[in-house]
Amino acid sequence: MNIRIVLIVLTAAIASLLEIIDTSIVNVSIPTMMGNLGATLDEISWVTTGYMIANSIVLPIAAWLGSRLGRRRYFTSAILMFTAASFACGMAPNLTCLVVFRIIQGLAGGALLPTSQTLIQESFPAEKRGLAMAIFGLSVMVGPALGPTLGGYLTDNYGWRSIFNVNVPIGILAATLAWENVEDVSWEKNQEKGVDWWGLLLLCIGVGSLQYVLERGQTDGWWDSFGIRACTVAAIAGIATFIYWELKVSNPIMNLRLFKRNVLRSGTALMLSLGIMLYALTFAVPIFASRVLPNMTATQTGLLFMPGSLVTALFMLPVGMLASKVNLKFLVLIGIVIGEASVLVMTRFTMDTGPTQILIPLIIRGVALAFLFIPINQLVLGEFEGAELGQVSGMQNFFRQMGGSIGIASLDTLITRFSAQNHNDLLYHVNALNSSAYHAYERALTLPSGKLMSQVGLWNSTTIAATGLSTQMKHQVFIMSFEQLCWVIAVIVGAGLIPLALIKPTKRSGGPILDAH
Repeated sequence: MNIRIVLIVLTAAIASLLEIIDTSIVNVSIPTMMGNLGATLDEISWVTTGYMIANSIVLPIAAWLGSRLGRRRYFTSAILMFTAASFACGMAPNLTCLVVFRIIQGLAGGALLPTSQTLIQESFPAEKRGLAMAIFGLSVMVGPALGPTLGGYLTDNYGWRSIFNVNVPIGILAATLAWENVEDVSWEKNQEKGVDWWGLLLLCIGVGSLQYVLERGQTDGWWDSFGIRACTVAAIAGIATFIYWELKVSNPIMNLRLFKRNVLRSGTALMLSLGIMLYALTFAVPIFASRVLPNMTATQTGLLFMPGSLVTALFMLPVGMLASKVNLKFLVLIGIVIGEASVLVMTRFTMDTGPTQILIPLIIRGVALAFLFIPINQLVLGEFEGAELGQVSGMQNFFRQMGGSIGIASLDTLITRFSAQNHNDLLYHVNALNSSAYHAYERALTLPSGKLMSQVGLWNSTTIAATGLSTQMKHQVFIMSFEQLCWVIAVIVGAGLIPLALIKPTKRSGGPILDAH
């Protein structure tokens, strides 16, 4: 392997890690930012929402933009824009400026992942692309766990502005490496056909509205909000019209005709499943920890994900080497089974579960992610070359992120509804006629703390017993709701077996291809 390939891989890994970490690093700093900027939770959430909307719009068209502007110019410019926006975020005097700079950061960041993946894929021969995906996967899989941990540490020790300023020296390094080592390739041979402005407008309306609905739906009350209803209509109409238009024009910004190929359709479904698994547990575990282990800080909660991320990194290279020797579908099957096991372990969590018990399924999940990310990407990307490879890379990253957004929005809604339903169900049984509830109430009446408070006139024992019984019921409601949530995640992960059975790669990018039927 020559030095130039090493530098290209290093550039791509740094650029992709910048974007991935920045997606999640802000979350743990939200409370500090609220106090410093004098913003409400609803207002400060636009720091994340604006970034995700802008990022989602650019992801699927990054290859098209690169083909129009030239890969080196576009990639380097995107890194520099991302870096400048990060610096501006760190210097933002108020919330409005911060949200605007985050949107610019999201627009620039959307180019980094697909371009980095394409660069790595093209730099290696077919028999070594599994190893290439392992290198890329290190940043993509470790980033979501590293973000909250790094964000918590920087915020606790240096203030929230440091989570943006830390990007500046790294971004300058990545931009310098990109300009010196990335070839200015352009696959666009028909520049004279012009820009598909209608396609770009429809994409912005459709994807932007969909991402808004997913990000703000639960907060705004879903269908009770006019804005959510309007954006849902705009998303459906925009995406449907976009699909019709892109299949009609001769110079589309997204080549949707590629979905005629089985490997892309099934691979996209697998990537959606991977996105849900990757981000759903990142969403669910902090919720559990905050209720069961309320004394844990944001940094400590983030650290729960670190062992699993290290395990993912440890398995990436061995799986990458196996990808050129073993059937890729078999590796994906192993990943789905291990991922299913990690979620099933979480269904056994109780109020007595400690940090060690939480770590076990996260470590198992770390192994599963290594077996999923590399083979899925190889199954799909191994089928394409040139301009099509860049397009497909953008689509895969887009659907992985969209899977995460759909998963988090759905789980956020489900845990709220599960909690309401379970509360009503338990409340129906908590009365004097229920022997278990009555005995729990009687035990609470005899607690020494209750007698002491009653004697000094703070509370009477009846009120204390009723409060204790209510607290026990709330704990039980939460555990029941969390278990149901884990079963939903388990079903979604298991559903990945369907597209795995249907996918039929035509090129031998791994071991012998086995027919699913």
